[in-house]
Amino acid sequence: MKIIRATVLTIGEEILYGHILDTNANYISNALSDVGIKVVMHLSVGDIYDDILQALEVAGSKSDIVLITGGIGPTNDDITKKCLSDYFNSEIKLNQKVLDELSDYFKKRGFPFTERNQKQAYLPENAEIIPNAMGTAPGMWFKKDNKIFMSMPGVPHEMKHLLEEEVIPRLTGTFKTSIIYHKLIMTAGLGESWLAEKIEEWEDSLADWLSLAYLPSYGQVKLRLTARGQDKQFLIKGVESYIRSLYKYIGQYIYGEDGETIQEAIGKKLISSQQTLAIAESCTGGYISHLITSVPGSSAYYKGGVIAYNNSIKESTIKVKHETLQKYGAVSEETVKEMADGIRLSFNTDYAVATSGIAGPGGGTAEKPVGTVWIAISGPDGCTTKKLTILKDRSSNIKYSSVQALVLLWQRISQKN
Repeated sequence: MKIIRATVLTIGEEILYGHILDTNANYISNALSDVGIKVVMHLSVGDIYDDILQALEVAGSKSDIVLITGGIGPTNDDITKKCLSDYFNSEIKLNQKVLDELSDYFKKRGFPFTERNQKQAYLPENAEIIPNAMGTAPGMWFKKDNKIFMSMPGVPHEMKHLLEEEVIPRLTGTFKTSIIYHKLIMTAGLGESWLAEKIEEWEDSLADWLSLAYLPSYGQVKLRLTARGQDKQFLIKGVESYIRSLYKYIGQYIYGEDGETIQEAIGKKLISSQQTLAIAESCTGGYISHLITSVPGSSAYYKGGVIAYNNSIKESTIKVKHETLQKYGAVSEETVKEMADGIRLSFNTDYAVATSGIAGPGGGTAEKPVGTVWIAISGPDGCTTKKLTILKDRSSNIKYSSVQALVLLWQRISQKN
């Protein structure tokens, strides 16, 4: 069966300037994937006539479906409607039905119906107009060379309403699509290239209706299996069979499936073993505690933490020896071990995590450059440590080292459960 291909085209200078995130493209892609339509391209252009026309030409040449958001409001910078009318060789004329609906919309809300608002009723003559119950800019549905072009508002809640209530049902009624089924396998403790080596034999055995993607992020790698076909139950059973065999290759590195986070995996293990956790953070500034407490029910195993940013707090609150700090410094294996052991003892927990490092951009030395981070995990069977050297910006250093600390904790707990 032919794969139905789609392009998502978002229009607006604000996206190109980085003033807003293009969440519309993400939402549309997910919705299309759910009904078996493959998104092959995202395009973003500003409110420039020639650029929009060129984007429409490119999108139409690559896809069966082009879904467009933005640029159909009442202001002067909204020129998408003009571009669409020219692209489809259509006159813009007053649509009396839309005008009446707009008039009623403003009347019910007690707003003046201005001349600028009335202009929204002037629409390309050959477009099928799709009413927008959530706003004033209607959707426009075009057909050209057996391809569908659909223009929607850029306001997210208006776009979502049109997409779900009108566009998706129309597309599935127009095109016969295959089923796309995704499955995520969450791994930690191995980099992307090492993971690929370990599962090379398994990957080579995948059926032709399956594809595999590696999605790395902050020391973790998601494996996404995508199956395409006509029988959903066949696809699900086939994917599950391949996943069972995957565990034989990298079972010790898999912490969850379908988007489960490392902190959720840790919580499940601590609850099942009735164990508890405390955290002492310096360079991560509470971010590890934030991740742990983002899981509902974490109070069952997380007793609390300390942000020991200053050395005086390390000494007074979590009992790091003054001599250790003087001899080895705050960013050292010796200090982070005493932080982990100290808070575990003070909070009377089974496990404790500690971090100390140089997040940057300043504070580094030749011996301890920016991005140097020590992590310690204290548990019933002793304390283990890991040193990171992260060449990233401050925010990324904090997030990366926090996730790495949780990965190290998960590995320790997994060995005992």
